[in-house]
Amino acid sequence: MTTALEKQVSAPLAREHEQQPAPRGRLAGVDLAAWLVLASISALFLVPFLWMLSTSLKDFSELFNNRWLPTRLAWENYAQAFSFGQWPRWALNTVVIALASVLGTLLSTSLVAYAFARLRWPGRDWLFGLVLATMMLPGIVTLIPQYILFSKLPAFGFQGSDTWVNTFLPLVVPSFAGDAFYIFLLRQFMRTIPLDLSEAARIDGASELRTWWSVVLPLVRPALAYIAITKFQYAWEDFMGPLIYLQRENLYTLQLGLRQFEAAAGGAPAWNWLMAASLVVMLPVIVIFLLFQRYFIEGVTLSGMGGR
Repeated sequence: MTTALEKQVSAPLAREHEQQPAPRGRLAGVDLAAWLVLASISALFLVPFLWMLSTSLKDFSELFNNRWLPTRLAWENYAQAFSFGQWPRWALNTVVIALASVLGTLLSTSLVAYAFARLRWPGRDWLFGLVLATMMLPGIVTLIPQYILFSKLPAFGFQGSDTWVNTFLPLVVPSFAGDAFYIFLLRQFMRTIPLDLSEAARIDGASELRTWWSVVLPLVRPALAYIAITKFQYAWEDFMGPLIYLQRENLYTLQLGLRQFEAAAGGAPAWNWLMAASLVVMLPVIVIFLLFQRYFIEGVTLSGMGGR
C-alpha cells in the first residue's frame, strides 16, 4: 500500500510525465500528413488556373492535342483577344461599380454596426434580430421585386435613361443600404472595444460621428479590410446584376464583355483567346488578395482591438 507521502511525491512526477511532448517522429508524421492534405487542396485550385494559363498560350492547332505544355508560347493571343470589343470602356465601368460598391458598403455597414454596438436606444436588440433574419432570405427571391422597383424609379436623365434600368444605380445604390452579414461582423468587432474609449472621447467634446470616425473605425481596420476585399471581389465578378440591368454595350462590365466575346464566336469560341481574356480579367482580384491577404486573415481571426 502506498502512503500519503508517496502519493504526494509521485503526483508531480506523474503530471510531468503526462505533459511531456510527443516524440519528434510522431510530430513529423503529423506535420507531413497535414502538409499532404493542404497540398492536395491547393492542387484543386491551382490545376484549373494552370490549365487556363496553358490554353491561353497555345496556337489553334494545339488546342485539342491533350498536351498541357504548348510547343510555342503564343503571347500574341492576348493582343488578339483584346482587339475585339470595348475592353477599356468595360474595364472602366467595372472599376467604377466595384469602387462605389466598396465605399457604400463600408460607410453603411460601419454606421449601422456602430449604432447597434455602441449606442443604447429602444428596440435595438429586436431590430438587430430583424436585420439578421434578412440573411435567411435568398437573393433570388427578391430579384423580380427589385427589378420592378428599379424599373419604376426615375433616373432624372442619368446616363440617358428614364428609369434606373440601363444605369449603374441598381448595382451601386443597394450597397449604401448595408449588408446584414457585414453589419453583424462589424458589430461583434465593435463590442470588444472598451467603452472607456468612447466615454473619454465624449468627455473631450466629441460627437457620436466623431467618435465613430476617430476612435472606433481605426480599431476595426482588419474587419474593414476584410469587407473591402470581399465586396470588391463580389462586385468585380458579378455577372447576374449587370446582365439584368445593363442592356447597352457601352455600359457593359468585364463579365458581360467576356460573355459577348464568347457568343460572338457562334458557339465555338477560340478557347486560347477566351482563356487569355479571362486571365487578364481575373488578374486584379488575384493581385489585390495577394497584397492584402494579411488583412483578410486578420479580419476573420482578430478581435476589435487589432490583436497586437
